[in-house]
Amino acid sequence: MQSAEEFRKYAHQMVDWIADYYQEIETYPVKAQVKPGDIMQQLPASAPQEGESMQQIFEDFQKIILPGMTHWQNPNFYAYFPANASFPSMLGEMLTTALGAQCMIWETSPAAAELEEQVMHWLRDMLGLPRDFTGVIQDTASTATLCALLTAREKKTAYQSNEQGLHQGKRMRIYCSTETHSSVEKGVKIMGLGRENLVKIPVDEQQSMHVDLLRKAVEQDVELGFVPVCVVAALGTTGTLAFDPLQEIAALCQEYAIWLHVDAAYAGSAFILPEYQHYLKGIEGVDSFVFNPHKWLMTHFDCSAYFVRDCEALINTFSILPEYLKTSSRGKVKDYRDWGVPLGRRFRALKLWFVLRSFGVQGLQNIIRQHISLADELAVLIKKEDDFVLRAQRMNLLAFYYQPTEQLDQESLNDLNQKLMEQLNTSGKLYLTHTKSDGQLWLRMVIGQTYVKRKHVMEVWKVIRETARSIKT
Repeated sequence: MQSAEEFRKYAHQMVDWIADYYQEIETYPVKAQVKPGDIMQQLPASAPQEGESMQQIFEDFQKIILPGMTHWQNPNFYAYFPANASFPSMLGEMLTTALGAQCMIWETSPAAAELEEQVMHWLRDMLGLPRDFTGVIQDTASTATLCALLTAREKKTAYQSNEQGLHQGKRMRIYCSTETHSSVEKGVKIMGLGRENLVKIPVDEQQSMHVDLLRKAVEQDVELGFVPVCVVAALGTTGTLAFDPLQEIAALCQEYAIWLHVDAAYAGSAFILPEYQHYLKGIEGVDSFVFNPHKWLMTHFDCSAYFVRDCEALINTFSILPEYLKTSSRGKVKDYRDWGVPLGRRFRALKLWFVLRSFGVQGLQNIIRQHISLADELAVLIKKEDDFVLRAQRMNLLAFYYQPTEQLDQESLNDLNQKLMEQLNTSGKLYLTHTKSDGQLWLRMVIGQTYVKRKHVMEVWKVIRETARSIKT
C-alpha cells in the first residue's frame, strides 16, 4: 500500500473499527483466553516474500491477534495499575505517528521541544510541585528512576564515575523499602553498583518505610566507610499503594547529603486533587520526582513525567556532543536528548497536550475522584461480608481476601484465594492480580479504568462473591 488514497480507504476502515471496539469492548473477555503458543502456531515461520493486501493483514489482525490481547481498556480491568487511555490522547498519538518526527533536539522539531517544556510546567503546577522543578517526558518510570540513580551517582562522585568508571573509590549504597518497585533494583544493577549495594529497608504495618531503620542503615554504612548516594521513596507502592513518610526521609537525606528520588508512578496523578497533596509534605527536600500520566491521567502509554531540581546535574550526567549534533541554538533552548538515556525521542507531549486541553484540570479531577469514590463504596460493602477481609483501601486500590472459615491455615487460605483469582480471571468477566504481605496473599482490585462506572463495580463484586462461595474448601 503506497498511495494516499489507499491509505485513506483503510484508515477510515480502521477508525470505524476502533470506534466500534470501544463501544463493544465489554463483550470481549478482559484477560486473553489463550494458552502459551496459541498465537505463534497461527503465524508463518518466515516473512512473506511478496507484499500482501492490507485487507488480508487487517483480517488476520482480527482473527489471530485480537483473541490473544488482554483488553486493558475494558471497564472490568482491575489488575496491576490503571493504564487508561482516552479518545483525545488517541487522536494526539495518531498525529504524532503521522508526523513521524525524531524529536531528539530542538532543531529537529522546535514545536515538540517547546510544547514539552510548557506541558511539563502545567503538570508541575497541577500537582503542586515546587516551581524550581524542571520536567522532561521519559518513556517509563523505570527509565526516570534510572536517570535519577545515575545523576545521584555522578553528582556524588563529582562526575568522575562517568570518566574513570567504578573500579576506584568507596562502595556506594542505594536505599529503598522492601515494597518499592522492582525498577530500583534493576536500575542499581544497570548503573554498575551491584545488587548487594541496594539496601532494602523493612516497612511498618502500613507497608511504609521505617525511617528509624533507614537512619540506622545509613549510619552503619557511614561507619563502614560506604557512601550513601540515593534514597528512593515511594508515594504509592505498586503492591498496596503505601506511602513512605516523605518529610522524615527528606530531613534525613538533607542531613547526610543524599539524593532523594520520589517514585509516584501510579498514585502521582491523584496529586492534582488538593485533598491528596498532603502526601507531598517535605517535597522541598526532594531532588527528583516521577509520575506516569499514562497510568491514571487518561494518556496513552508511554508518557512518564520526570521532574528534577538540579537540571544541570542531569544534563552533565547524560550529555555527549558529537559534531553532527552541534547546532547554533545550543545553549538557548532545551535539547531533551541530554535529559535521559536515549538519543531518539518520540513527540509524547502532543497527546498529553490534547488530554490536558480536552478534559481540563477539573475534568481530570472529576474522573479521579469518581474512581476513589467507587473504591470507598466497595470497601464498605466488603467490610459488611463475614467471609471477606479487607486489608487495605488507599485511594482507588483495595486489597482483600476470601476467608470462609477461620480454621484455614495461611497456606490453605493463600491457595484458596489463588484459586479464586484464577477462576475469576479465566471467566473473562474481570481481571484481578494479587500481592503478598507477611506471606499472606491479598487480591488487588484497582478501580481506575477510563470508562468504569458504578454498575461495573457492583456487578463484578457480585461475581466475586458468587464465585468465591462456589469453591469447595
